[in-house]
Amino acid sequence: MESAQVEMPRYICHKKVHALKIAAIEVNEDKSATISPVEEGYAPFTTKPGWAEKFEGTEEDPGYYVVYADGYASWSPSKAFEEGYTREA
Repeated sequence: MESAQVEMPRYICHKKVHALKIAAIEVNEDKSATISPVEEGYAPFTTKPGWAEKFEGTEEDPGYYVVYADGYASWSPSKAFEEGYTREA
């Protein structure tokens, strides 16, 4: 007999993060990435080694480079990020 599946708990995000939308990305040998942001005024930068292992973007959607309050840097697809975060003024 199969047990009933229960929907997982739902959470609302209330975190504040720093993020830049990715215009272009180049993955380096050490799995760091050189990221060119979409936003004007931000120069291309290189992530820490290993960051690119988290990157799952595509040419159609390179997504966002995201840094949390504790310094953890991650990647988010554009749709998920834009549905969950609003830019502060």
